Amino acid sequence: MKKIIFIFSIASVLSLTSCEDMFEPAIENILDIETAYDRPLYAQGLLLNGYTRVPTNSWSFNDVATDDAVINERANDYQKIATGQWTAINNPFDQWRNSKSAIQYINNFLELTDKVSWASTEQVTTMFNDRMKGEAYGLRALFMFHLLQSHAGKTSSGELMGVPIILEHEVLSSDFNHKRATFEACMQQIYADIQKAEDLLPLDYEDISSQSEVPAKYQALAIKMDDYNRVFGKHFRLRMSKRIIQAIKAKAALMAASPAFASGNTTTWADAANYAGLVIQQKGGVSGIDPQGALFYQQNSVNAMNEGRNTSEILWRVDRGDVSSNLEADQFPPTLFGRGRINPTQNLVDAFPMANGYPVTDIANSGFNAQSPYDNRDPRLKNYILVNGTTSGVNNTAINTTVNSPTNDGLNKVETSTRTGYYLRKLLRQDVNLNPSSTSGQYHITPRLRMTEIYLAYAEAANEAWGPTGTGTQSFSAYDIIKAIRTRAGVGTTNGDPYLNQVKNNKELMRELIRNERRLELCFEGFRFWDIRRWNKNLTEPARGISIQNNSYTTIQVENRVYEPYMQYGPIPYSEILKYSNLEQNMGW
Repeated sequence: MKKIIFIFSIASVLSLTSCEDMFEPAIENILDIETAYDRPLYAQGLLLNGYTRVPTNSWSFNDVATDDAVINERANDYQKIATGQWTAINNPFDQWRNSKSAIQYINNFLELTDKVSWASTEQVTTMFNDRMKGEAYGLRALFMFHLLQSHAGKTSSGELMGVPIILEHEVLSSDFNHKRATFEACMQQIYADIQKAEDLLPLDYEDISSQSEVPAKYQALAIKMDDYNRVFGKHFRLRMSKRIIQAIKAKAALMAASPAFASGNTTTWADAANYAGLVIQQKGGVSGIDPQGALFYQQNSVNAMNEGRNTSEILWRVDRGDVSSNLEADQFPPTLFGRGRINPTQNLVDAFPMANGYPVTDIANSGFNAQSPYDNRDPRLKNYILVNGTTSGVNNTAINTTVNSPTNDGLNKVETSTRTGYYLRKLLRQDVNLNPSSTSGQYHITPRLRMTEIYLAYAEAANEAWGPTGTGTQSFSAYDIIKAIRTRAGVGTTNGDPYLNQVKNNKELMRELIRNERRLELCFEGFRFWDIRRWNKNLTEPARGISIQNNSYTTIQVENRVYEPYMQYGPIPYSEILKYSNLEQNMGW
């Protein structure tokens, strides 16, 4: 007889129901699968296991494996792989176990959901079943994306391969020795699951206010407004929705159309642009860009996101939970009682343009002054990075990162000091107080999907498909999107952004600008490593910092990046290669 293993958290259970008997579990908490048909709480636990495994449930800070940051903890796994210790055994980017486990739970759920008594009436059971099946298909597509991002690659034959496609719940007697499917087959499976999810899910989870708003397919079942809200209403705002699914489709297509993957599948830049364009259109087009979207982690935005609500910037997020100060404890400089873990690089600082829009390397037009390098810069620089002389924390404490700093904030003063001359500011609440005499925490937001990611995905794909000012079937261009994002940031607002207007007639120059805007807008959110690889760009750019002494600024080498060319694609775990003869490793690993 098949068994169902109940292992999702008790906290999640208690939040779902007060009626289920929680205190008389079966022996070892293992139930016959048939038991779940009349105990929907247990069946839903399978689906919840998918949510708990979403890789973006917390910040990875894998930026320290790139040219954007280093870390002052030498035992960090991402730091190790960046400095030459990346193997098929030591792989912090591994998604094989996590995502395949999630898919196993989801497949188990999909096999039993049609038999579960989700509610006391057939009509409401139908709606619950539809919604949770839609969530399951959407989650399965998302985990396939993460598997491809981490493990797709070219084998010894030169063919771009994905991962095994598993659509059935595997049991002890199953044959686990699967061959890898092609990258194209995996992408088509993502699209197929997304289509099923779109057919079943609402655009968003909000209460409707009239019977006429009940969708036609449920009108035919005589579903009442209150019952519809019970299943598809505001209480489920953090669940997978149609809008989220459409954004995941755009995200997956952008990866597939990129240089590292384009030869192995049929997804085009135009496809990626159109998928992202749909999400943008439904958010009001270019004019729908959230004016405060780049500062989603600050007080006003976070406080607005209560009861599952989102700002127009946030598509999908983790529950904000309880107040905390953990992020600040990790990242604040020592003067603010923090550990200063993530140190942005000079490489990233140099990527921020001047406020007039010109790159700092364009000395003739930018007005950059090497002796006052942080003046008149793109405002995002000081929003995202704590540079020497700026203030931070509840008391606006000045941070001195110079070599001769009288505080431990100075360059390499103590183990928790900066290694680059910079500290992280982005994502942090400045109203958190870590002083032991008056410690205070605040709410935080961890997005799984932001609209800015989708805007930038569209700009990148549209530029490749139709050029900087082309629109294809959309009503806006790559230029329009980048103009809006830079305007929001405060770049080129006083002079009409002549640099942007200069590059809008050149696809290659616009490509570099779009990639740079993506680097800036999404820094420290776990994108840089994947972007460099999908663009076939150089991972070995050394991480640099700044040494400030006697008002003199000297660029310093902080940490080399050691990657081999084959590391453009990640490995299949070595343990899996040993166990299953049908699994073929990616070249080089």
